[in-house]
Amino acid sequence: MSDKPTIEQLLNNVSIESLNDMQEDSLAANAKASDVILLSPTGSGKTLGFLLPVFQQLSVSSNSIQALVLVPSRELALQIESVFKSLKTGFKVTCCYGGHPMDVEENNLAQSPALLIGTPGRIVDHINRRNINLDDVKTLVLDEFDKSLEMGFQEDMAIIIGRLTGIKKRILTSATQAIKIPDFTGMQSPVTLNYITGQASGLSVKTVLSDTKDKFDTLLRLLCQIGNESVIVFCNQRDEVENVCAYLTEHGIINNNFHGGLEQRYRESTLTKFRNGSTNVLVTTDLAARGLDIPDVKHVIHYQMPHKIDAFTHRNGRTARMGSTGNAYMLLHKDVLLPDYITSKPDILKLSDQKVKPLLPQWETLFISAGKKDKINKIDIVGFLSKKGLLEKDELGLIEVKDQFAYAAVKRNKVESVIKLVKEEKIKGRKVKIEVARETPKFEAE
Repeated sequence: MSDKPTIEQLLNNVSIESLNDMQEDSLAANAKASDVILLSPTGSGKTLGFLLPVFQQLSVSSNSIQALVLVPSRELALQIESVFKSLKTGFKVTCCYGGHPMDVEENNLAQSPALLIGTPGRIVDHINRRNINLDDVKTLVLDEFDKSLEMGFQEDMAIIIGRLTGIKKRILTSATQAIKIPDFTGMQSPVTLNYITGQASGLSVKTVLSDTKDKFDTLLRLLCQIGNESVIVFCNQRDEVENVCAYLTEHGIINNNFHGGLEQRYRESTLTKFRNGSTNVLVTTDLAARGLDIPDVKHVIHYQMPHKIDAFTHRNGRTARMGSTGNAYMLLHKDVLLPDYITSKPDILKLSDQKVKPLLPQWETLFISAGKKDKINKIDIVGFLSKKGLLEKDELGLIEVKDQFAYAAVKRNKVESVIKLVKEEKIKGRKVKIEVARETPKFEAE
């Protein structure tokens, strides 16, 4: 690559006509200041807000790692990598995180990327194995830094930052205002951009009262009343996520669970199904409250109320984003008081006694056992399923291609016939397994 593309060219690559105020201010602040703190809620375009300044710092003449982004979760790392790749900058990016095969990452690191994205623990692993050299890193981004502190990554982050001897620029992002910046970050008189404004104007918050303490039946009635619109149900513990999912499945509500104890492949499958409409109900812990690439949802349900207002705000931030409208419901036993952080009493939503179950989602997800490492892309899959699976354009939905496999959304009434038609066929001369994505969740060690 001889010349870098312009910011305008990058935005054209992702079909963005103009940046929002936060992104414009971030570009301006980073052009002048060496250290910048960006306070911005989930869904505000924060990833682009720091990736564009990072891109401006990259040099085409360097063959070393020039920028490092540290994140608290695997899903956030993958999301940032996806956004950076979609910009088509011409610079190599590599993503490293726990639960991903180490040998795959080592192969990817054999030729140093310009941008390295990773979770603190996995980056420390690569440092200890001498897989990476951070001497030439000039730009550091600490994304969702408040979440990283909350999850106890201080020691690993301090180790990593201690290795960055050539650092020139630091960008720290947070979705929480009340955050103390530790000394190990090395920030000196940072410029702060604050775009946290409190509750979204399009958000409607209501209370739903339950006669029973387990609230299962009340949740079921609420989901029946909501119908086929997208919903995230938040719980405080993994066990409660599993219990809620089991109850909903038993009563005919298609749903998926998501929490930190599940295998990475299952977590990716779950998010894919929620994104492509194969399931409208996601039951999760606060892991899904922010930093995930999932669409704006219409409804958020607090099956269990969080202990702190920050968590309540982050959960609600999954709906009514970027000027849209949405609903948040607090499920409470009739004898339980609202948390102290709820200062105004929301209206009570009366539920219908009728339980009309939502229709089945119109999409179902196919698992395809080949991906980027097999030189398979979205165009290959579209062509294959259209030609061999006899699918019309409107019968094929969102396609996501991972390193070693891919997912494709297909109209539910076409899935059985498609699987039969492609059973003996090959994609680009390669025999692959194609089946309904129904991975059984397995739990990782704590």
